[in-house]
Amino acid sequence: MRVTRLIANLSVPDIDEARDFYVDYLGLTDEGLTELSWVARFQSLDGQAAVQLVTRDETAPEDSVISVAVGDDIEEAYAEAQRRGFEIVYPLTTEPWGIRRFFVRAPDGNLINVNGHKDPAPDRVPQT
Repeated sequence: MRVTRLIANLSVPDIDEARDFYVDYLGLTDEGLTELSWVARFQSLDGQAAVQLVTRDETAPEDSVISVAVGDDIEEAYAEAQRRGFEIVYPLTTEPWGIRRFFVRAPDGNLINVNGHKDPAPDRVPQT
């Protein structure tokens, strides 16, 4: 499995209320994930720093603390988590918005969203 991106997921009660802080104060850009009302990603102009704000995960039973992209290695990552006996909180699922993902609990108790995002082209903004 090859991790291609890791993004912190911050729990917020209202994304619109939080937006000004992340855009105006921190200078991050809003990636415009308007089709998903419960999550928004903000990143630096160079794409080197990113954070996601989450009000409540749309389909999973719990919210994750980080999202880990593994591209085409998603099936391998799922099989390896099972082989190691890690707790799968949300099974490998293709979501209505197109992403393939599962949630696994790390031994430290943190919930990790492992997903099949691919590396974005350098001139493109990543999409959820």
